[in-house]
Amino acid sequence: MRRLASRIASDTRGATIVEFALVAPVLLMATMGIFDLGYNTYTTAMLQGSIQQAARGATIEGSQMQSAQLDAIVASAVHAVVPGATMTFTRKSYASFSKVGQPEDYTDVNGDGTCDAGEPFEDANRNGTWDRDRGRSGQGGARDAVLYTVDVTYPRAFPIAPLIGMSPTFTARAKTVLRNQPYNVQDQTSVTGNCP
Repeated sequence: MRRLASRIASDTRGATIVEFALVAPVLLMATMGIFDLGYNTYTTAMLQGSIQQAARGATIEGSQMQSAQLDAIVASAVHAVVPGATMTFTRKSYASFSKVGQPEDYTDVNGDGTCDAGEPFEDANRNGTWDRDRGRSGQGGARDAVLYTVDVTYPRAFPIAPLIGMSPTFTARAKTVLRNQPYNVQDQTSVTGNCP
C-alpha cells in the first residue's frame, strides 16, 4: 500500500490539464475584460472626434447644415464602430464661454443663498423660471458659445460585465463647446423675473 501511495504521489501525468483548468477561467476573464475596456475606449474616442468635427462644421459662417444633418454625421461615425448604439443629442447656447453651465444671476435680498421669496433674477434663457443652468436649448445664434453633448448607449461587446456585477450596457458621453461664427449681431436680450 505504501508503494502504491508513493507511485501515485510521484506521478505527474495530467497535472498540466488540472493547472490549465484552474488558470484558464481567470485568464479568459482578464482577456475579455481588457478587450471590453479597449473597445469602449476606442468607441469613446471615435465619438469625441466625430462631435468635434460636426460641431466645428456647424459653427462656420454661412454653414447650411441643420442640427439633424450634424447629428447624422456623428451617428454615422459611431454606427460604423457600434451598429446597435442609441444616441441622444443635446445643444445649449450661452452668451459666452464663461457662462457655460453657470446659473442665472439673481439678487439674494434675504441672504439665504437661494433664489426664493420673490427675489429678482435675470432670465437669460427666457423660460420664465430661475435655472441652475442659464443655457438656451438649441444651436443659438451669432457669437454664442454652444455646448454640444452626445450620449451613446450600447450593449457591451463582450459578456464579461454581468459576471463581475457590471451593467450589460455601456454609456459614453462626449461634450464640446464652440463659438458660432460672427455672421450676424449677437442677441443678448434677456428678461427679468422674480423667484418663487
